Amino acid sequence: MQRLDLRQLLSQKLSPQQIQFIKLLQIPTAELEMRIKEEMEVNPALEEGREEPTEEYSESDEYEEDYSKDDDIDLNEYLNDDEISGYKMQGDRGGDDEDKETPIAMTSTLTDSLMDQLGFLDLDDKQYNIGMQLIGSIDHDGYIRRDLRSIANDLAFSQNIETTEEEIEQVLHLIQTFDPAGIAARDLPECLLLQLERREQDETTRLAERILQDTFDEFSKKHYSKIQSKFNVSEEELKKAIDLIVRLNPKPGGAGASMTRVQYIIPDFILANNNGQLELSLNSRNAPDLRISRSYSDMFDAYDKSDKKDKKLKETVTFVKQKLDAAKWFIDAIRQRQNTLLRTMEAIIKYQHDFFLEGDESELRPMILKDIAEEIGMDISTVSRVANSKAVQTEFGIYPLKYFFSEGIATDSGEDASSREVKHILKEIIDGENKRKPLSDEKIEKLLNDKGYNIARRTVAKYREQLNIPVARLRKEL
Repeated sequence: MQRLDLRQLLSQKLSPQQIQFIKLLQIPTAELEMRIKEEMEVNPALEEGREEPTEEYSESDEYEEDYSKDDDIDLNEYLNDDEISGYKMQGDRGGDDEDKETPIAMTSTLTDSLMDQLGFLDLDDKQYNIGMQLIGSIDHDGYIRRDLRSIANDLAFSQNIETTEEEIEQVLHLIQTFDPAGIAARDLPECLLLQLERREQDETTRLAERILQDTFDEFSKKHYSKIQSKFNVSEEELKKAIDLIVRLNPKPGGAGASMTRVQYIIPDFILANNNGQLELSLNSRNAPDLRISRSYSDMFDAYDKSDKKDKKLKETVTFVKQKLDAAKWFIDAIRQRQNTLLRTMEAIIKYQHDFFLEGDESELRPMILKDIAEEIGMDISTVSRVANSKAVQTEFGIYPLKYFFSEGIATDSGEDASSREVKHILKEIIDGENKRKPLSDEKIEKLLNDKGYNIARRTVAKYREQLNIPVARLRKEL
């Protein structure tokens, strides 16, 4: 049986203004200009430039009264363009820096490069189509991981081309001669062997090829004594072959193979050390000059004072008011973004003051999002949005804000040490170990404990993995 009940509920919802602020807050400086341009394209009431209030606007009481009485809007709020006080704006003095475009490095894709090389081969139509299918099957790191039978099926179903695995392999071998060396391999040993084929064929190269062909499992596990015994070679000969192999490229496709644009990092903040006094500046790109369109304000003034009974005129007034509202909200959101960025960065500087003075990683204090959120009186999610996508330029380099956040490790002195500091010490220990007998996690744990860091073996393993350092067995060298 269906019933109709009335219920009174109390719930919280984000206003459109809050949603707009959240979206603006989390984008980095490099994207802010594009976002502003997009807003100006859809809202003609928003303009670039600093508003200079005139006597006509500031003293027109009748205009302001009509505006606020009918529509609950204060014109002064639209026209007020006060800057955030108490902070320098990098580039306030003018100059050409603000007009420069964001630097973009243009590159061709890996696929484009391979297709160009395919065009230089003397292939018939069938072979060329097979080549295109193979190139399209290459992963971002340069490997073909689909088996040839599946590729033959793809050609049959998608292009109605009947072919055999042998025909596909013939074209594959041609593609494997392309640059970069090792491209289109089906596994790591084949990738490394393809690179060795292009090197001078001396004793070291031939031994390296035999290692990859016959003892790859032992090589990957660093069982060098077994390899030495199998090939009956000296330790010096084996070392030369191993050194040759480890210098090869295991990912010929490269990390950026599928990228067509490379965006350089643009810092959101500039921090200068003036004789021990830290001075924070906001990148000028974060503080654009925006204003309400004078023509739209005049238009609203004219419409608002006219006859309200005309339906079309009333619709026009509503449209203009909506555009003015949207422009005001956007300008307010930009200002709120600036204020939040500065408050967050100022709190981080206060917390990590010693690091910003010296640039010494060991001076970093344990700091979590909650610490900064409590310092500035904002929600943790707000701090997280700032920290995840912003960077600061210091005299020691450009750092993402999330670099300064780390958990704490208890020490014998009763204080907390930053996990980043512990990782730094851990890396120093591993860098200084005897590579013939690398230290196990248990031994590293003991060494750290001896230095006063109360850390467990599983935490050592976690930090080691975060530093991309392999286990002791894989760090062994001849």
